[in-house]
Amino acid sequence: MPTLTDTHIQNRFRVQPNHANNNETLHGGNLMKWLDEVGAMSAMRFAGKTCVTAQVNELDFNRPIGIGDTALVEAYVYAAGTSSVRVRIRAWREEPRTGETEQTTESSFTFVAIDETGRPTSVPDLEVDSDSGERLLERALEAEED
Repeated sequence: MPTLTDTHIQNRFRVQPNHANNNETLHGGNLMKWLDEVGAMSAMRFAGKTCVTAQVNELDFNRPIGIGDTALVEAYVYAAGTSSVRVRIRAWREEPRTGETEQTTESSFTFVAIDETGRPTSVPDLEVDSDSGERLLERALEAEED
């Protein structure tokens, strides 16, 4: 059975001029794509099956990410239903020369596991087996309450 920490994924994306809007910051649509991709990887690692996006919950863009910065995206599964998986997703602006970070975005996405015919299929139960997993779970549940 997969654990919460098994689903924890971090990925980095270098923000290039072709990713930017008129303000020379990362276009929100590009960040949404990266959040969705990393979230899906986390959901699929948990489910062991292809997962598709079903819902994006309150996606807040709190700070911009500039050209030349790195977008650091983190995702992990924190809840599972019959065929659905909830994934907490956060992003930071990272200065690539110093590693300094500043959180810019957070949300939760719901993914549905599908079979070879594209129909919803069952997912396993989520197990939390470590202190770090408990902390991640608490953080996600607290964010849902806000």
